[in-house]
Amino acid sequence: MPPPLPHRLGAEFMGTFWLVFGGCGSAIFAAQHLSDGKDTGLGIGFLGVALAFGLTVLTMVYAVGHVSGGHFNPAVTLGLAAGRRFEWKDVPAYVGTQVIAGLVAGGVLYVIANGKDGFDASAGFAANGYADHSPGGYSLAAVLIAEVVLTAFFLYIILGATDERAPVGFAPIAIGLGLTLIHLVSIPISNTSVNPARSTGVAFFQEGAAGQLWAFWLAPIVGALIAGLTYAVITGVNRQHLDVDGADV
Repeated sequence: MPPPLPHRLGAEFMGTFWLVFGGCGSAIFAAQHLSDGKDTGLGIGFLGVALAFGLTVLTMVYAVGHVSGGHFNPAVTLGLAAGRRFEWKDVPAYVGTQVIAGLVAGGVLYVIANGKDGFDASAGFAANGYADHSPGGYSLAAVLIAEVVLTAFFLYIILGATDERAPVGFAPIAIGLGLTLIHLVSIPISNTSVNPARSTGVAFFQEGAAGQLWAFWLAPIVGALIAGLTYAVITGVNRQHLDVDGADV
């Protein structure tokens, strides 16, 4: 039996907060290091940010995945529900908790960032975007395609890594490394969402980002639903009787 819902929601809050705080925090504070307006070369860059996002998921799935299933992402929750691996009745509570946790993490990051003179969140706050708000200037169509494909494969990784035939205890590693790879591909494209709670958590602090937020709800959810609905058909593995709610992660 899974833990009671309040405990699962507490675990989802912790995990989602850590994902946004650690992942977006690495982009805000550590991606580039400046001294007297010059780049010191000590920043972690795209590679470091990608690793940070992967490590947040890896550490929290190990820490609380056995409590809640370690979703930390509305798209993951919806994709698992579509694949009948999670109860639809718990979806609103999970998604609401994840979004609130992301917003709280974004607020904490904003308070910390304002501790430095001259900080301007409108110049960049790890928000996702397309066109002028894309790091590489990618179009809306390119961003939507990337987010759909990458989120779908993130769900495929989660569904496969939690199969009872997969090596026991290694699912968090596969999931964390999967998210790292996703970021390595797509940071230049969209600053990488694949997670509406992550996108929402920082969007309202960066000028123009909130107006593009819809894309980073739509595309990840579409990708997750595609994966949830097709995983069993593609792989022949039907685990619809086993929920990813903390009992089998």
